[in-house]
Amino acid sequence: MKILLIGNGGREHAIAWKMALSTIVDKIYCAPGNGGTHLENKCVNVNLDTIDELLNFAKEEKIDLTFVGPEAKLVEGIVDVFKENGLKIFGPSKAAAELEGSKAFAKEFMKKHGVKTAAYEVFDRVEEALDYTEKCPYPIVIKADGLAAGKGVVICGTAEEAQNTLKDFMVNDVFKGSGKKVVMEEFLDGVEASILSVTDGNVIVPFISAKDHKQIFDEDKGPNTGGMGAIVPNPYCTENVLKEFEETMLKPTLSGIKEEHMDYCGIIFFGLMITKKGTYLLEYNVRMGDPETQAVLPLLESDFTEIILAAIDGKLKDVEIKWKKGGACCVVLASKGYPGSYETGKAIDIKAAESKVFAAGAKYEDDTLKTSGGRVMSIVSTGDTLEEAIKNAYADIKNVNFEGMYFRKDIGTLYR
Repeated sequence: MKILLIGNGGREHAIAWKMALSTIVDKIYCAPGNGGTHLENKCVNVNLDTIDELLNFAKEEKIDLTFVGPEAKLVEGIVDVFKENGLKIFGPSKAAAELEGSKAFAKEFMKKHGVKTAAYEVFDRVEEALDYTEKCPYPIVIKADGLAAGKGVVICGTAEEAQNTLKDFMVNDVFKGSGKKVVMEEFLDGVEASILSVTDGNVIVPFISAKDHKQIFDEDKGPNTGGMGAIVPNPYCTENVLKEFEETMLKPTLSGIKEEHMDYCGIIFFGLMITKKGTYLLEYNVRMGDPETQAVLPLLESDFTEIILAAIDGKLKDVEIKWKKGGACCVVLASKGYPGSYETGKAIDIKAAESKVFAAGAKYEDDTLKTSGGRVMSIVSTGDTLEEAIKNAYADIKNVNFEGMYFRKDIGTLYR
């Protein structure tokens, strides 16, 4: 079968690699892909961007399955367009994608359907939001309502910080429209967990848990990034935590999807906060996480493509998803200066590495792999234990090098 995979990040390289392992997959077109997918088995990069371009390509090439990696195209409504044209595509409809496209919509959905989440207020007028800063408890979490590439969340410790953040979001419009409406949310002190899941609209099947490391510096210091690494499974996702997640988040979410008659066949990502007073849902994502995907998929024993096809056919309940024992660790290698300004075009040298290397901000040019983004690539290792996986990943970093290469040295080791 022929697959069209939309996206160009490390997540998409990991998905392409996993799909290529399937015996039923003949060719994967990565749109636009990156330097890693250019070199990946069964993969071909195609320079496509708009929904119309992707649709025409899928028709012309008789694509059997389209997989949408990033959230923007889902929120834009690509699934609706492809289905209207009789094409098989994996992802939620435009209406269902609002669970990620609008944080206010997601919080109202959680409230309506009894999903356990933090208390919140929604504001679309800056004056009212600024008034709220004078009486709300601190710290307070301020979130841009729309898509902000993972950077639209700020924890404010004082009224002054909150007011400055609101002005940036709502007046200075730093997120180009996505912050004109904001959610101001109760701060939850705890440890985050990521649970990627797959749904056909009838059942939700959770994958193995993961822990993302968002901040740029060791010891979780510095500004947030798109993610500097991840470990699987999440050590904090105990049996009790997972049971609470299923009863107070997964089940009511599924009920809500059914009650709202959402056309939802795709990935649903649950972002959790595990606190001393219980576990809460922070957010939904309607696609796979990055870098969680890079750490989760190497432990998946089942055929990923067959899982997707079963979901599209509404037969997910008949599929047993198997996982390898042990753990996985993903360490992101970034350009010097990220998440601020950074240089690109640096040659990347990769020697024989036992770990899997997934490219993200890397392009293939003049027969050479070169840096093209902030998060350049991920080193991913597995092991019989999580500790062994972490050790293996860091041991293999010496086999990858580019000028200005930066990485955190404590991925997976910072347990509280």
